[in-house]
Amino acid sequence: MKRGGQEIYVGPLGHHSKYLIRYFEGIQGVSKIKDGYNPATWMLEVTASAQELSLGVDFADIYKNSDLYRRNKALIEDLSKPAPGAKELYFPTQYSQSFLTQCTACLWKQHWSYWRNPPYTAVRFLFTTVIALMFGTLFWDLGSKTEKIQDLSNAMGSMYAAVLFIGIQNSSSVQPVVSVERTVFYRERAAGMYSAMPYAIAQVLVEIPYIFVQASVYGIIVYSMIGFEWTAVKFFWYLFFMLFTLLYFTYYGMMAVAVTPNHHIAAIVSSAFYGLWNVFSGFIIPRPIYTKTNLISTLFKHSPITEYTSMVEMVLLDLSSILDLVWIVCFTIWRYKRTA
Repeated sequence: MKRGGQEIYVGPLGHHSKYLIRYFEGIQGVSKIKDGYNPATWMLEVTASAQELSLGVDFADIYKNSDLYRRNKALIEDLSKPAPGAKELYFPTQYSQSFLTQCTACLWKQHWSYWRNPPYTAVRFLFTTVIALMFGTLFWDLGSKTEKIQDLSNAMGSMYAAVLFIGIQNSSSVQPVVSVERTVFYRERAAGMYSAMPYAIAQVLVEIPYIFVQASVYGIIVYSMIGFEWTAVKFFWYLFFMLFTLLYFTYYGMMAVAVTPNHHIAAIVSSAFYGLWNVFSGFIIPRPIYTKTNLISTLFKHSPITEYTSMVEMVLLDLSSILDLVWIVCFTIWRYKRTA
């Protein structure tokens, strides 16, 4: 082929490329090959664009008007006709393996891809540990100070700043990884290895253990250094919100790559929403402070579970974030499914 993908010779080479040499030497103006010269090098030199201009010929047109081209077309036509009595190939499914097997294979592939990518996985854990120690030092024993409103705001601010800082870092660092994996996905999907849905599910699931370890490391260090109350319920609620918030940011980074051509544009698009989330998350601009007319307090005022009112309210207030997380995961899966 020459530049542009046009064919200039399709046929047998022969011993020492004698058929190739005979074909091109038969074209008027083409120089003969020297003794001992590499036929491949000679062929590239005599068919270069500069040679076409100097000779005033187009090797692609010459090939299309040659007997060799007509013989090739006739051979293709003969081979395209099925033999008498032959049956057409039929496959009951588009893919050779079941949906569950495809999910297992994609998850296995994603597992090894992440395991062999320490610049992403190991550095993320190192970054989380350093940030946990830094925030724990900055807000040392702040959780035990709850007498003043300012102390309570400081404790909330420590949690908010950490979640936003690590969350944005997760979202930004996952985008180049997903972009590279998407290129591999396009190639393997074209080969019919698996559909888009198992790949998207595996890409979502493979992040969960890594983020769980990340949230656990950060939660244990910061929770103990800040000095929050050591009760099982409060500690696991803290880990729960840390885990789901980091998942939220990480899946958002994946979604940003899924809807943009590359991770460079994804970084620009996603950065715009970081500022919006920062402003409207409820910390910089807090929600209104309710009095005794609070719906939760009213419903549970005469109930024996009044002590769990704050916990119920916390869950209800975070339902929107959990639903957003589910929406991001579903949208990412739908995006990959659409490209299939």
